[in-house]
Amino acid sequence: MTIAELARLDTLQLLSLYGSGKLSPVEVMQTTLDHALAIHGQINALFNIVADEAMAAAHASEERWRKHTPMGRLDGVPVTVKDSVNVAGWPYLHGARPNRDRPLATEDAPPAARLKAAGAIIFAKTTMPDCGLLGAGVSSAHGITRNPWKLSANTGGSSAGAGASLAAGLGFSSVGSDIAGSVRLPAGQCGLAALKPTQGLIPHLAPDIMRSAGPMGRSVTDIATMLTVLGEPDARDCWSLPPSSVTYEDHLDRDVKGLSIGLLLDMGFDPRPAPEVVEVVRAAGRVLESAGAAVTEVPAPFQHDAYRAIDQILQIRGYAEIQAFAEDRRHEVTEAVRNWCQPAKAFSALDYSAMLQDIARSRAILERCLRPYDYVLAPVLPVVSFPAEAPGVSADVPLRHANFTAMFNQTAQPASSVHQALIGGLPVGVQVVGKRFDDMGVLQLSRLLEAARGAVEWPTTPKP
Repeated sequence: MTIAELARLDTLQLLSLYGSGKLSPVEVMQTTLDHALAIHGQINALFNIVADEAMAAAHASEERWRKHTPMGRLDGVPVTVKDSVNVAGWPYLHGARPNRDRPLATEDAPPAARLKAAGAIIFAKTTMPDCGLLGAGVSSAHGITRNPWKLSANTGGSSAGAGASLAAGLGFSSVGSDIAGSVRLPAGQCGLAALKPTQGLIPHLAPDIMRSAGPMGRSVTDIATMLTVLGEPDARDCWSLPPSSVTYEDHLDRDVKGLSIGLLLDMGFDPRPAPEVVEVVRAAGRVLESAGAAVTEVPAPFQHDAYRAIDQILQIRGYAEIQAFAEDRRHEVTEAVRNWCQPAKAFSALDYSAMLQDIARSRAILERCLRPYDYVLAPVLPVVSFPAEAPGVSADVPLRHANFTAMFNQTAQPASSVHQALIGGLPVGVQVVGKRFDDMGVLQLSRLLEAARGAVEWPTTPKP
């Protein structure tokens, strides 16, 4: 198969072809690696590509499939993981050039361990911005990652390389991480499906009440299949949820008759979404309405800037990480990140306490506002895109365009991004938000919207 033909398959279709003997993991992996080499200079989405190791794993998988004894749910499926996910013996740069001499990882983080146990072939890591603190594909360690839909456009971030590589056909799914929208933003800008799960559903290291690992793929089936594998508890993550026997990919059909769906089109603070973005969300609402759901617009939840305190907390995280670098290397961090987090130097303990109280107050306001609705549809980001070289829509507050995503990291609700439209040749996604622990429902509504959208011709040949 060509890479374009592979990109049209979802994970379950690929596994079915393996099982029937019509396709081999060796052929798939070789095609993937060849394509990665061919387009690397255009999109700059992957690093640490382990071609020999991946081909050896593919041959082993081929033999297991020949004997009808696959080792797990993803045996022979090419996947990637974000720079921030530790893989034993692999580099961990966290997007920052000062980490270039950091020792190789000594253990697999839970997502990598689960993928290996399921037989998936992790063939590369994906690029990300410095410290994961830009919603853009700009990095001092990796350079600029470009969007294959239009190379002059940004990929979003911080799971930038995952977004670009999947859109270009490289692998079937990828593990990203999301602290303010970092799987949903690149999924929206690169035409993918992604899920920020209920906090704790996917174990990760270091344990965190705000950041979560999340699956990204070209289809909802891809992310549902990966979620089944990733959603196993791990004692190393103290927030890890109890075990579950749910196989998400087997239950994606849903009757939405009678459901109450809210359209969240205004958070009550800037930036407000562009009219064309609002129309894409409204169109998604009409799809659910035509299927029997009751769709109403949500009043703007906030009368204050609920993002400001989140941004300040992230500034503290960034400042602390940069200060941990050797003093003579701190200047190597991308200037936008370095400048943005400098105010944290002056924050006091009382300031920090006030930030946490503000976030808690905003969390309660949003919960009350959304309580009447079974699910909520919202923009992923308020614009269609921005230039590849830009650190964000706003130069001064680079993550400001995460205003529709960041609060759901605070409420710990599941939230997906699902591709819905192309505007000017660039993808626009819609965010589907559910109540805590209803990740299945979020995936089901995402799948319905995906089916209504129709097939996508992926930019396996990146577009200038």
